[in-house]
Amino acid sequence: MRLGILGGTFDPIHKGHLALAHAALSELCLDQMLFVPVLKHPFKSVNAIIASAEHRLLMTHLAVEGEPRFLVSDCEIKRGGVSYTVDTLRELSRQYPKPNELFFITGGDWGKDLNTWKDIDTILMLAQFVVASRPGFDLTKLPKRVSRLEFEPLDIAASEIRRCIKRGEIPNDWLSRSVLDYISLHRLYQD
Repeated sequence: MRLGILGGTFDPIHKGHLALAHAALSELCLDQMLFVPVLKHPFKSVNAIIASAEHRLLMTHLAVEGEPRFLVSDCEIKRGGVSYTVDTLRELSRQYPKPNELFFITGGDWGKDLNTWKDIDTILMLAQFVVASRPGFDLTKLPKRVSRLEFEPLDIAASEIRRCIKRGEIPNDWLSRSVLDYISLHRLYQD
């Protein structure tokens, strides 16, 4: 099996994340895509994540509902502490041993600074590392072992979604109906 892995804060998960997952499924000929919400992001301050891990996990489940090739893992939330990619890939390598193939997918904004990632050499051994193109990020100097995903990202940012909701605006075009209903029901991002 060829398994894509897409990690993130998903605060909230939006149509841009789903579009990236669909593009990776197609371009990389993946069998399934695993969404992995982080508990604590190693590159973001503690205050940068707004919704609780439980809310973000449930929103991720709602967003992928009805997509048979989309799965959700709570491994980083259950593990606790800072969510390092290398630890997740070690765990997933045990769950999906060879001949399964793992493909870790990230956006160009995170892929530009691979030298700052914990144990990047181990990460590159455990999975095919794939960086999706993103406007404003130069990906011409990626290491040879890193692949590039040609992807035209949607112009959506979770931070802008949160600001819209705080202003009382409803970002219908950016979120699935189920995620938007969940946010409304639990009054997320409104304070």
